[in-house]
Amino acid sequence: MARPGSVTRLGRRLGDLFLSDYFVLYLTLAYVLVLVPFLPTLSNPANVSNILSNMWPLLVVAVGQTFVLTIAGIDLSQGAVIGLASVVGGALLAVGGSGAVLENAPLWGTILTEEGGPLAGVPLGLALGIGAMLLTGALIGAANGISIAYLNMPPFMVTLVGLIGIGAFAIWLTQSENIRPLPESFIELGKGDIVSVYLGAQDEPRIPRRQIFSFITYPAVIAIAIAIAAHILLSRTVFGRYVYAIGANRRAAEISGVPVKRIVVAVFVISAVCAAAGSILYSARLEAGRPTLGDGAFLLDVIGAVVIGGTSLFGGKGKVLWTVFGVLFFVVLSNTLNLMNLSSFHIDMVKGAVILAAALLDVLRTRLMRERAA
Repeated sequence: MARPGSVTRLGRRLGDLFLSDYFVLYLTLAYVLVLVPFLPTLSNPANVSNILSNMWPLLVVAVGQTFVLTIAGIDLSQGAVIGLASVVGGALLAVGGSGAVLENAPLWGTILTEEGGPLAGVPLGLALGIGAMLLTGALIGAANGISIAYLNMPPFMVTLVGLIGIGAFAIWLTQSENIRPLPESFIELGKGDIVSVYLGAQDEPRIPRRQIFSFITYPAVIAIAIAIAAHILLSRTVFGRYVYAIGANRRAAEISGVPVKRIVVAVFVISAVCAAAGSILYSARLEAGRPTLGDGAFLLDVIGAVVIGGTSLFGGKGKVLWTVFGVLFFVVLSNTLNLMNLSSFHIDMVKGAVILAAALLDVLRTRLMRERAA
């Protein structure tokens, strides 16, 4: 029979594990270990490479959403920002165009022609095109932030209108058609390898590309750099302390002298710029400017990954490291559900249930932390 003291220590250790920054990482590892015997493909190098390639663009977008949720807000316009930024980048950078596909699009004949966009073949054209995509996100984020901070409009309503209006505008610009071809230098940002791995004996003089697995890629470097910069900004600067203070108690932050309105605007700009950066990676990977990039259940993936990581929907609590683990768990979950050959309806149902469970865990963790602090 277990002694009362042993039971208490075990309960405290389980509580420590539950409150650990690495709880979701442990959960992901346990999930993989349980499923690998039933889904051997899960640990296949090609599948691991696929999981990583799906993780990086989602991480970039989720990092921006982390800032917004930490101030107790929400940004539903990220999907529309991704679509519009993709159209802007495609229209400016395209190295050709098809009149048969785009003849009804308002962009055709004005910005985009059969010779491509205005930045095709121009020195520093790639940098200017990427800058235009990021600027598109920044302007939308500033409009969202100003509406919320200075006009006292609810974040849910402002960004929902953005999701609908901006998304429709992006589709109207191209009449729902994709813009291609894009320059190889841009495509490299979404598909380029830095370190690739081939496993097994070399039976042929030339190894087929499909047998070489990408592990360190340009999207990985870009996403990790953005995550590190966001982590430093949120955890090591005065700006980050202001973000937590606003999320914990906005009224108290105002009385304490925190420039609440400016911080709220800045947070929504960060969120939209991260969405635009994600758009660069997605557009480059798909080799097209696509107005529907952020449609469907994409926003569910973004918010779900951030909440699963541990960022609170009530504000005042969130870390970029948690988001990294949340994105990893969500991508692995999506991958395993696909390996089980479930339909898209069943996959979305499971994702919704997992997000609901994550929200419940957040409530339990908050309650446990309060009990320990008392």
